Amino acid sequence: MPAPTITVLYFAAVRDLCGLHQESLELPAPPPRVRDLRALLEQRHPALQGRLHRVRFARNETFAPEDSVIEPGDTIAVIPPVGGG
Repeated sequence: MPAPTITVLYFAAVRDLCGLHQESLELPAPPPRVRDLRALLEQRHPALQGRLHRVRFARNETFAPEDSVIEPGDTIAVIPPVGGG
């Protein structure tokens, strides 16, 4: 039986830093929370280290608090702050 996975979507500056639009990740057990995923992504992509403290995470198209549990099959969007004027 294949390991459960999630899809991670990267946007704007985060996409540029890690060089990916999206990737599929095996979901560790027990299922992580959003704050755990932040640490995992910084470990997987050294260019992201120390740069994810201001990004927002959306779980299945809804912004997710840091303590939200990530479930198999979820799609997680990593969305940096948007500048403008």
